[in-house]
Amino acid sequence: MTYCLGIALENGLVFCSDSRTNAGVDQVSTYSKMHLFKTAEDRQFVLLSSGNLATTQAVVMKLKQDLQIEAPFNLNTARTVDEAAEYIGEVSLKRQAKHTEAGQSSFDPKVTFIFGGQIRGAEPMLFLVYPEGNYITTSVDTPYLQIGESKYGKPILDRVIKPGTSIEDAAKCAIVSMDSTIRSNLSVGPPIELRVYEKDTFEPGRYLRFLEDDPYLRQVSRTWNQKLIEAYRTLPEISWGDQG
Repeated sequence: MTYCLGIALENGLVFCSDSRTNAGVDQVSTYSKMHLFKTAEDRQFVLLSSGNLATTQAVVMKLKQDLQIEAPFNLNTARTVDEAAEYIGEVSLKRQAKHTEAGQSSFDPKVTFIFGGQIRGAEPMLFLVYPEGNYITTSVDTPYLQIGESKYGKPILDRVIKPGTSIEDAAKCAIVSMDSTIRSNLSVGPPIELRVYEKDTFEPGRYLRFLEDDPYLRQVSRTWNQKLIEAYRTLPEISWGDQG
């Protein structure tokens, strides 16, 4: 299972992803789900993935190859971020179809992406690209996108994240969202990757990779759990009245 999160803010973008692709009694595999592309100086893109690993790797490889050989359309020739998102959807569909045509009936090639970045002259944008190739973006009311095991990490996002939230606060919120998911679902786990892109920098941005025993990750988990329990204990008592 997977949990990946992208947050669109007035001052930039925040990306967070786990690295667990297979969890079970006998085997736990880890692969990075955060992909950074070497693009032209007027743009910067990040891709998060959830779903079939073979399809994901094929899509990422195709995107990088198109950049390398300077294909007629690639991430450097896209005029807008949404045009780049559409291109990713098309590449994904072709790679899924290739697996399906091979007759692998028990094989599910579907993959979902969060794709975000900025092209000079426009605002940073974030998109969720579905396995069908279509996509949606963020809104003022919902300035974040999730893929994978999303339900456990959603409550904190709904309470904290607004377009005007600072990048630092959003980054901390992303870590808490990830911690909540890990605590409730063992199929999501470290290493955790966190990347911050600041608006109009066109640089890869700040990046951290947290292992399972990372002191900061443990401190956040311990502090958040303690504060939740303290808050719960301060709730007013239920007034049952005379009903019964």
